[in-house]
Formats: sequence, structure tokens, C-alpha cells
Amino acid sequence: MPRFADHLYRDGPSNPFPGLKALERRLGREIPYRLGSNEGLDMPHRALGARFGHELAGLARCYGDAEAMGVRTRLSERLDTPRETLLIDAGADSLMALALRAVATPGTTVVTSAGTYPTFGYFAAGQGCRIVEIDYRDDTGTLAPDLDALAQAAHREGARLVYLANPDNPGGHLHDDEAVLRLREALPEDCHLLLDEAYHDFRHDASSPSAGEAWPGTIRLRTFSKAHGLAGLRIGYAIAEPETIEMLHKVRIHYAVSSLAEAAAETLLDHADETHAHIQAVIERRQRLTHWLRDLGADVPDSATNFVAVRLPDAELAKKVHAELLEAGSLIHRPPHPALGHVLRITAVEEALAPGRLATLERALRDGG
Repeated sequence: MPRFADHLYRDGPSNPFPGLKALERRLGREIPYRLGSNEGLDMPHRALGARFGHELAGLARCYGDAEAMGVRTRLSERLDTPRETLLIDAGADSLMALALRAVATPGTTVVTSAGTYPTFGYFAAGQGCRIVEIDYRDDTGTLAPDLDALAQAAHREGARLVYLANPDNPGGHLHDDEAVLRLREALPEDCHLLLDEAYHDFRHDASSPSAGEAWPGTIRLRTFSKAHGLAGLRIGYAIAEPETIEMLHKVRIHYAVSSLAEAAAETLLDHADETHAHIQAVIERRQRLTHWLRDLGADVPDSATNFVAVRLPDAELAKKVHAELLEAGSLIHRPPHPALGHVLRITAVEEALAPGRLATLERALRDGG
């Protein structure tokens, strides 16, 4: 059984402020008079109301539901998974930090891919972890985390946690569920798999029966930032075994998610057709962008995300193209890790397909690098 931080193997700590909504649920009735809450309940919010509307001003006065029952209930129904396997927090990044706090005490070893989503390494370093990085499989047509090498490193280094982005960021590669479960089985018994699924909704099999499963020894992270367009409101969720969710609650900021973010997530979950249409439009643009770049001779691996990766012959050319595009007003992403300095990541928005928008990259590709 994967282990958590030693100090969490005790009773508590429990949330000292579960909040009004949780109390109402436990009592089975509404509490109309809030005389013990120290939020600014009597703040008139005339300026906020004038700019954003009175509904937002009302949400702004109160903490969100610390248990996020509305969001969890909707996700439970959508994913066909118990509410007890779901935890809501302020985006996948916040959940990543929670997982590290719960699992990897200072000095603990964690394993990741060299050049993957850098926020994991940022949080792990801030946690005082020892970080072991494993090279990507970087061949023609393939840019993917090396699952076998990750598992071997976990055993060799005595890792407490292995991080995997799937679909991958920045390469876009998708490992199927069977491959990920084989990785989980290959890890040391006391090691967690932190599975970052921020781009899950863009998979071809995003609605498969396994999409909501709580896998043993695994913390699956999802976000409302990508497919649901709520990056500015900061909300995401974890799927894990109930015992793991309980441990994460012990290190969680209980009002990290705002009432506005919860209301927005509930609204989008209630209007799944809008999200589905957006996802299909992104996939169609991703395909058009991929075909256009490949027609120019670019090495573009298959992507299961809302972006495509372009591998240039070397890091110097990628740096030059990135800088010239930025100077022209177009910001694309170049991974900061030197292992992937030759990669450029382009989001599949319509603007990326506008004639001339990526002219610098187009010239570099036509000139053969």
C-alpha cells in the first residue's frame, strides 16, 4: 500500500470550519440567519454589482462550500463514481501541491520526466524533495514519457511518488489506460502514482467507463481550465480511493475554491452540450493545425490535447523562432527544460491558423531548419 507522510497517520486534523452549507446538510434544514460568520455579509457591493451583476456580488460575499457538494454530485453522476472518491480544489496545480504535501516529506525522492509540465518540479523542489528526472522517448513521430524507465527509476531510487502527465504536456502523447495501469503495477508497493490528466477531455476515449475509476495507489488530477474554459476561476478535481481523499483533506485549505468557481463549474456541468461542442471544435482545429504543419515538413507527433508540439532540428532554432514570434506579438510555448529545448508547443486556437500568424515558423520549416 502506498504510504503517506508519517505525521498523517493519526486522528485529525479535521477541518475546524466546515462551513454553512455542510452544517445545513447535517441538520437537514436551512439556516436563514448568519450571525456567527465574519465574512463581509453586509457589504453592499454597489461597485461590484454595477460592473459584474448582483448575482456575482452575492457570491463574492460568502465562502464557497468547503465540501463542494454541488460539483462533486454532478461529477459523481457524470463519471459514475462515488462522491467519496472526488475532491475539489483550486485547479490541478493546487491538487498537485496537496498530493506532494500528503505524500512526499522533505528529503523524499520523486520521479518525473525531464521536461514535462514544470509546475510539478517547482512544487516538488519547494517541498524539499529530491527530484529524479527520466528522459523522454524522443524519436521521429514520438515524444512520450518512458513508462518502463520511470518504473525502474522508482525502484532504483526508492521513490515515494512518480509523476506522469497523460495526455502529456508538452508532447501531447497519450498512453492508454492499460499502459498506465501496468506502470502502476510496476511501481514499488509504497509509491504513489500522481497522474496529471489535465487534458483528459480531449482524448478520443474521454467518456470510457474507466474515466471515473479510482485506481489503487493513484491520484488522478483533472481541471476545468481547458475543456471548460475556467482557467481564471481556478477549480479542478482529484479522483482517488476514499482513504487517499481523506488524507488529502488533512493538508487542504478548506476554502481554497471560491463560491463563484463552484457555481461556474456547476453551470457548465449542467450544460454539457456546450462543453462537448467546444471540445469537438478544438479537436478539429488541432487536426487542421497538425496537417498544415506536417505539409510544411514539420515533425509533429500525434496529440491528444488542445495543442500540438513541433520538434525542430535543434534548440537554437527553436529559441530563435520562439523569440521572433514573440517580437511579432505571437506567444507560443517553448519548454524551459533543456531536454526539450527543441520543442515548440502551439495551442489549437483559430488564431494559430490565421494566415501569416506563424510566418517565422513557416519560413524556418520551408528553409529546412
